[in-house]
Amino acid sequence: MKKISWMIQAAVFYILTLVAALLPSWLALPVGSVVGLLLSRLLPSRRKIASENIRLALPFMKHHPLWNTPNLTAEQLAEETFKNLGRSLMEVCRLYHGRGLDIINNIELRGREHYEAARAKGKGMILLTGHCGNWELLALGLSSIFDEGMSVVARRQNNPYLNQMVEKMRMRYNNTVLYKQGALKGILSAAKKNRLVGMLADQAVFEADGALIDVLGRKAWASKAPVIIAQKSGAPLLPTFIHREGKRQIITFYPAHIFGGDMTEEGVRRESQAISRYVENYIVAHPTQWYWVHRRWKRAGETSHGA
Repeated sequence: MKKISWMIQAAVFYILTLVAALLPSWLALPVGSVVGLLLSRLLPSRRKIASENIRLALPFMKHHPLWNTPNLTAEQLAEETFKNLGRSLMEVCRLYHGRGLDIINNIELRGREHYEAARAKGKGMILLTGHCGNWELLALGLSSIFDEGMSVVARRQNNPYLNQMVEKMRMRYNNTVLYKQGALKGILSAAKKNRLVGMLADQAVFEADGALIDVLGRKAWASKAPVIIAQKSGAPLLPTFIHREGKRQIITFYPAHIFGGDMTEEGVRRESQAISRYVENYIVAHPTQWYWVHRRWKRAGETSHGA
């Protein structure tokens, strides 16, 4: 019975993505905004999580030097977040069905000199990012622009048929997918072959796998994996993010992170905190382009419903 349910879900998903992909390119973003608003109404619990997370983060963000957002309420920021998710979803649909070349061609690169400097070391590269902007487009866009594949660390979908569809899209432009369970060996192998590895570093993890850090003024568990992998592989770790400016997508490379070399538990925690600051700075600068619906602060002693 579960197999049939999975097949139906995948079929519905395919049809919806095809309809979205066939829309004229000029109509995709406006329709995406409407889809995002619809999702916010259909998923009230997720909307509540987003609003609560933003509300608790606002005091920190408003005192941050990168804050440049008008005086909107948490609910208004959450609504705009869903609209951006809808726009990104429409772009992903076009990419999945091979109709997104115009999206990739419209990407602007900033800080390319940091990418070139790290690439010149010949030790592979870890591109550290988060659920920021259209993160799926980030991997596909870079692989297309630089004409070299990237190994992307991702979570396997519970529905195997849906997973096959998502994997097909992620593996365009010679990309490969490394699933989180057992990904360490694949990442180290990719770095040894001088490949790019994309890692998302903004999800809550279990205490055994994480370091307790501050995120937007609240305690949260962060994965230690990026720090440990970078130290083991010797690959430069380059903070890399994508954000939307009107109809354009901007990919920004920052200078490679300099590690202190302290691999004690406290040293790894400090490096995990430093790495998290890159994502935190992005969120403050682009507060409606982060995945607020995620329970980022769970298991860290926070009692909020949104944690």
